[in-house]
Amino acid sequence: MIPETTTQFESIEPISFTPSVESWRRELADAFRRPAELLAHLGFSTTAIENMTCSDQGFSTLVPRSYAARMERSNPQDPLLLQVLPQKAEAVNTEGYHKDPLAEQTYNPVPGIIHKYDGRVLLLVTGHCVINCRFCFRRHFPYHDNRRSRLQWQQSLTYVRDNPSIHEVILSGGDPLAATDSQLTDLFQQLAAIPQLKRVRMHTRLPIILPSRVTLDFCKILRQLPLQVIIVTHANHASELDHSVYNACQMLRQHGVHLLNQSVLLRGINDRHQSLAQLSERLFACDILPYYLHMLDRVQGTAHFYVDDTKAKDLLAGLQECLPGYLVPRLVREEAGASGKTMITSAS
Repeated sequence: MIPETTTQFESIEPISFTPSVESWRRELADAFRRPAELLAHLGFSTTAIENMTCSDQGFSTLVPRSYAARMERSNPQDPLLLQVLPQKAEAVNTEGYHKDPLAEQTYNPVPGIIHKYDGRVLLLVTGHCVINCRFCFRRHFPYHDNRRSRLQWQQSLTYVRDNPSIHEVILSGGDPLAATDSQLTDLFQQLAAIPQLKRVRMHTRLPIILPSRVTLDFCKILRQLPLQVIIVTHANHASELDHSVYNACQMLRQHGVHLLNQSVLLRGINDRHQSLAQLSERLFACDILPYYLHMLDRVQGTAHFYVDDTKAKDLLAGLQECLPGYLVPRLVREEAGASGKTMITSAS
């Protein structure tokens, strides 16, 4: 574990590990799937475990062991633990919170496609992730109606091909990198054959949560794609970024992949400007540019994570004072029906 105050990785040789194609799958198979098992692994007492465990509200627990290894033992306020541990507050039915706060099903013209913004379209590659974040805005999304196989992708790809205004495809899910190399290669080849496309963007947690997914074979696949490739990672706290994440990012960068990061502002996890500043510094040390800091999407079961606008603006002002401009992420809110993300400026 890297101390929280450390932002550089001077002692690490780039590409010092070569994970096998199957190692990430073995890690995922061995992930924690019961809160009590995770808490026992972290050294909590039997009494503490009984007090901390509660219903998952139909959104199951899933935490890879390599991610759990970055948590502080026996700390109930650990910022990584709080992102994945079901809490009693999830059962509270809060006014103004909805199962589909962004009305994504309104923009679901064909299975597997979400088309909200001009010039780009989101393609749901998988319906599952390698970690279940408790603040997930798609925790209630009807993935069973949007399941994708290679044959079923044809309807989604036809939609893209028939819309010449679409220049960028965003691969999402679930998590697109939860698909196999073979599945992704097939998809990439079909995307590369669509003449109007310029870029492929992937929104993924895997380089952060399960960096062993970033293999040399996978990077070579990305290198061969005749389109610009952008990977948007999702890290919310500096403690998520350890040596293995650094090495995975170096491998991606050496194969021509542009790396950006989006975070979610979460109460009790990263709602201090010092925490956000450390995150930005650590991201940049990994060759990832801080991109977006999202206000929480108001999905039912997540109200306990909410940070209000006043505090968010103060946090942004604090970041602008202590960081160079290129390390300050854009504070944004996503709103149903809007033509783009709503920018939030710091308090004057």
